[in-house]
Amino acid sequence: MKVPHLIRISVALAVFSTSVAFAGPLESCSEYTKYGLPGTDGDLLCRKGYLLAHDPYCLTPIWVAEHLTSQKASGTLTRKDGFKADPDLQKGKRSELTDYEGSGYDRGHMAPSGDMAWDADAMNESFYLSNMVPQNPNMKQQIWKNLEDKIRQWAIDRGELYIYTGPIYDADEVDTIGDDQVCVPTRIYKIVFDPTRVDAIAFIMPNEPMNTSDLPNYIVTIHDVEKQTGLDFLNSLNKTVEDDVETKIAEGLW
Repeated sequence: MKVPHLIRISVALAVFSTSVAFAGPLESCSEYTKYGLPGTDGDLLCRKGYLLAHDPYCLTPIWVAEHLTSQKASGTLTRKDGFKADPDLQKGKRSELTDYEGSGYDRGHMAPSGDMAWDADAMNESFYLSNMVPQNPNMKQQIWKNLEDKIRQWAIDRGELYIYTGPIYDADEVDTIGDDQVCVPTRIYKIVFDPTRVDAIAFIMPNEPMNTSDLPNYIVTIHDVEKQTGLDFLNSLNKTVEDDVETKIAEGLW
């Protein structure tokens, strides 16, 4: 089924002021808000390993924020798949496991479970479906996984990174899966900010099969992501610094 994209936007814009859900006090997620909230739409869900804004219409995240340190990225816990509907969202306002069954799409983590190998609770919460989008399996298991692996190594090498991830819906009508009509993103973005070196690298990738070797071809500026999403990243930085960081494009993979 397809849903009108413009309707999705108008509903999302009205949500934040009328229906904000908090999984734990937002103060517990101050680690993830150090450089500001990217937007004020959606239901804020504070988790041990990330903070996200959940779109109650598309039933996917609008954005997910992480703070990945070298210590976290060096975690050694073994992944234990435990996909489940988010217990802090009402049925009918969340995606369910049945929505993904037979859809042809994977449950694509926005905050990856590999980033949570430092803590069992963080690992468990990364498998909530509120942290997922329908993702092409050939993208998820190849080029996207390669990027996630690289980011963990960058965090180890650089000390700490702030990461923002989420979907982009391009079409006038958005494809959906399941009885709950979970929106399928056309593209997916990821922003990686190094607060020590004050530089960043960002990506926008189509939600389709791609060659892993083509990863550098999808490097964009943060400003490009903002234009495509309407979000405002790193907004607590000095304006001059923010503009400088967001308009520079990384010359290649770090």
